[in-house]
This record gives sequence, C-alpha cells and structure tokens, in this order.
Amino acid sequence: MKKTIVSVIGKDTVGIIAKVSGICAECNVNIVDINQSVMQDMFAMVMLTDIENRNCHFSEFCDKMTAAGEELSVEIRVMREEIFNSMHRV
Repeated sequence: MKKTIVSVIGKDTVGIIAKVSGICAECNVNIVDINQSVMQDMFAMVMLTDIENRNCHFSEFCDKMTAAGEELSVEIRVMREEIFNSMHRV
C-alpha cells in the first residue's frame, strides 16, 4: 500500500471535508484514517490515504488539493508517507 498524509489547516468553513474527500474519490484515492478538530474557529484535519490505485498522476492529485485549499482559503498539503516519517523521526 502506498500512503500519503493530507493535512488541512485554516479557518473553519462549511464544505472542507466534502471538498477534500470529493477529490480523493475523483482520483480513486482511499481514505484510510481521518482525524479532524475545530478549535474555536480554526479547522485542522489529518488524513492517511492509500494512493496505490489512484487514477491520476501523483502531482495532479497534489495540484487538485492545492487548488481546493486556495478555493477554501485553507492550506492543504499532501506528503508521501515515507517523506513524512523521515521528517518526523526523533
């Protein structure tokens, strides 16, 4: 299984989860795990996704997420799991 970490941070607004999960569905990216919270008016979400069976290039998936973040005025980052793990080793 090839995994990515998708993080979303910004001001809470209606439709963030719907937009992000819609892009995952459109690209045939499976959401394996999701954790989200709202602190006052700030939204934070981290998703673990399986990209092994995606139907688009990885860079296209990332570009769609970036564009969605701009549309929603939030920051969306997509990172391959192995890079994420390397960055967060103690």
